[in-house]
Amino acid sequence: MQDRVLEDFVNRHSRLFVLTGAGCSTNSGIPDYRDSDGKWKRTPPVTYQAFIRDHTTQQRYWARSLIGWRRFGSALPNDAHHALARLEAKGRSKILLTQNVDGLHQAAGSKQVIDLHGRLDVVRCLGCASTTPRSIFQDELARLNSAWLAFDAADAPDGDADLENDFSSFVVPSCQLCGGVLKPDVVFFGENVSRDTVAAALRHLNEADGMLIVGSSLMVYSGFRFVQMAAQNGLPIAAVNLGRTRADHLLTLKVEARCEAALAFLL
Repeated sequence: MQDRVLEDFVNRHSRLFVLTGAGCSTNSGIPDYRDSDGKWKRTPPVTYQAFIRDHTTQQRYWARSLIGWRRFGSALPNDAHHALARLEAKGRSKILLTQNVDGLHQAAGSKQVIDLHGRLDVVRCLGCASTTPRSIFQDELARLNSAWLAFDAADAPDGDADLENDFSSFVVPSCQLCGGVLKPDVVFFGENVSRDTVAAALRHLNEADGMLIVGSSLMVYSGFRFVQMAAQNGLPIAAVNLGRTRADHLLTLKVEARCEAALAFLL
């Protein structure tokens, strides 16, 4: 019954602003951060402030990422990603704004995508802003830390791994151009989304006739603010999410189901 109501909602709109979150990628083997009540399932991720000021934090981050990337980097789109790509192909979505950093929407065929929090498959220098593909940086991490390749650990969100160890021997390479600190090209907690990214998303939101939220609790303000703005603009808002969202009071329609199941009508 909920599926039919969601299908009717989608069919009534031709310029949907789609906002996705971690729940969209869990069926691709990428864990999410929060439980059905919107609370942390594990220790919150590293903050931007801790990463830039503390070399030991960088060692811990990159050691865990070396392990986690082996599976994260090979993750494949699931039916939720394919369904949203089909929505775009049918001409019914204006833009897809994703809070995820895995690039799986693009891999599924979506073309009109804004990566709100960046992409994990790119590494950026904080000094000169040069970028390196993560695949190349992964090879360098492995070359410098070959003994660490014997470690394995459970997957954690965003290419992390639940590895605890003495990280003091882990070698973190510096930028080959300027010697600067290298960081994944994603927005860490405590870091601001770029103004250009926000402005681009708002332009699309102002041209939308409805909003569809897929797989997000919206507990992070960087995503929640777009729902607030949609409500202020008088847009109808539908959400697919297992459990509570920060925007429950703003929703026109809510479907509590797995993303791929709720969107199956698009396939």
